[in-house]
Amino acid sequence: MGAAVAVTGIGLVTSAGVGVSRSWPVLLTGVSTAASLAELAGLPVTLGCQVPRFDPAEAVGPRRAWRLDRHVQFAVTAAREAVTDAGLDPDGWAGDRVAVVLGNGGGGTTTWEREHATFLNAGADKVSPLALPMSLPNMAAAQLGIDLRARGPNLSVATACASGATAIAVGRDLLRSGAADVVLTGGTEALLTPYNVAAFARAGALSRRNDRPAAASRPFDAERDGFVLGEGAGILVLETVAHARSRGAHVWARLAGCGLTSDAFHVTAPDPDGAGATAAIRTALDDAAMSALDIDHVNAHGTSTPLNDAAEARVLRDMTQGRAVPVTSLKGVLGHALGAAGAIEAAGAVLSLRESLIPPTANVTRVDPAVDLDIVTGVPRVLTGDTVLSTSFGFGGQNAALIFTRP
Repeated sequence: MGAAVAVTGIGLVTSAGVGVSRSWPVLLTGVSTAASLAELAGLPVTLGCQVPRFDPAEAVGPRRAWRLDRHVQFAVTAAREAVTDAGLDPDGWAGDRVAVVLGNGGGGTTTWEREHATFLNAGADKVSPLALPMSLPNMAAAQLGIDLRARGPNLSVATACASGATAIAVGRDLLRSGAADVVLTGGTEALLTPYNVAAFARAGALSRRNDRPAAASRPFDAERDGFVLGEGAGILVLETVAHARSRGAHVWARLAGCGLTSDAFHVTAPDPDGAGATAAIRTALDDAAMSALDIDHVNAHGTSTPLNDAAEARVLRDMTQGRAVPVTSLKGVLGHALGAAGAIEAAGAVLSLRESLIPPTANVTRVDPAVDLDIVTGVPRVLTGDTVLSTSFGFGGQNAALIFTRP
């Protein structure tokens, strides 16, 4: 095992609100944020979980806002909050010892869709000269480094819906390798656009409850019919425990174990046997020098799709060995933020440890009998244990498992 790693800062931009102080109370209500969206009118799916009242000029400054794609605006906003929460100041830190590892699935598709329409309708001369630097998939990490003067390793991770969690694991490894003293890590995504919604709908992944959007995202429920597309960002500040203590920082949690695997099975469907997911969890447990009996709560991937929830439930049921370990999925409230989801849920796992509360899973009126898990529903539940497992699984069969413990 390498050096112990601490979480010292958290930043969130979600469909529940901008900032931890707005997102966390909404998560505790267990009420979905999904709504009908005017920009999706006429599509097969017209609902989504959109970040509310997000003013880019206010969030990142008017001079920068128009140069940044929406997903980068989210990342910078969440990162600034996380750095402040950690008690760090970019004006005073050793920037060459600060790394950035950011997960992202689609890059700047808001910009790409707009500029492609301009290209088709108005011609090549009307395409913005900023089209590429606003839409390339590495630009969220790059712009975050520029904004916060973080001059250490700067990496972008793309493992679809596991991207945010994978980035956290890679960030942890950078700390253990000695390549950085501080890592800003997590994920960001803004794929709630007409093209992406149409594509996911054609793939059969989205809920079609257009008439009841608030009831559409229902992880582990017997009547689930697909996920609801969301957006947002989650950023964690990671440091070695020794570094955090040396500067007198608070430690919200420890990142005790990480596991990354691949199903090598199918581009969109999970391995029905769950071998890859199981291996990721076992790897994280081994990394943390723990057994499955040490897990006190699971913040599940729980997408609300029939295949994913069934496969994940089998994996978790086998792992818990019949114990009533409380399981929740934040996607019932937030929808599926894709490349940001694993990072947002990792932040949720840390907040559960910090606040000793487990948010309920939204819209679970009848747990699928095949799930056979202790799904937290209705109201928050007190978390009495010390260890939380957060799971993330992506298209392509890429799996990530993170284990957090109380400090």
